[in-house]
Amino acid sequence: MLCDKCGEREASVHIVKVVNGDKKELNLCDKCANESMEVPLNPFEDLGEFSFQNLLSGLVDYVNKASQGAQNNEVVCENCGMAYNEFKKTGLLGCSECYKNFQNSINPVIKRVQGDMEHMGKVPTKAGKYFIEKRKLVKLKEELQQAIFGEEYEKAAVLRDEIKSVQESMGE
Repeated sequence: MLCDKCGEREASVHIVKVVNGDKKELNLCDKCANESMEVPLNPFEDLGEFSFQNLLSGLVDYVNKASQGAQNNEVVCENCGMAYNEFKKTGLLGCSECYKNFQNSINPVIKRVQGDMEHMGKVPTKAGKYFIEKRKLVKLKEELQQAIFGEEYEKAAVLRDEIKSVQESMGE
């Protein structure tokens, strides 16, 4: 079937419009369909190559735009010599020390993307309950220390009671 608009190319897009009960059908080739529609057939066509690294570096730029500005662009990893600008381009860090050197820039992004700064991983099904409780206990103890340091004694008392409860359920 040929395109209803140009009559030259094979129609690959079939449009059906129903307005006030009147049904109108239109068969268009890709070129005519792209020219006549406000919305492109493939909205992702002009986005270029997608990669997780591009996404990550874009998120880093977005988070840091308001907070730190240009000062991060000069930061260089002391261990591998990778510049922050290079990380922004590739989305890949050069070594484990890069995490420490660029932490002010990348920690907010990592926390936003992963939900936390620490990787939790999977828990074995047989021993899962014990490990989950152990993780909870460690996290509660850290929160307790922060509450005491911040002089939030009421919160610290609640956390202390929660820690005792978890320890009792674990048999400690």
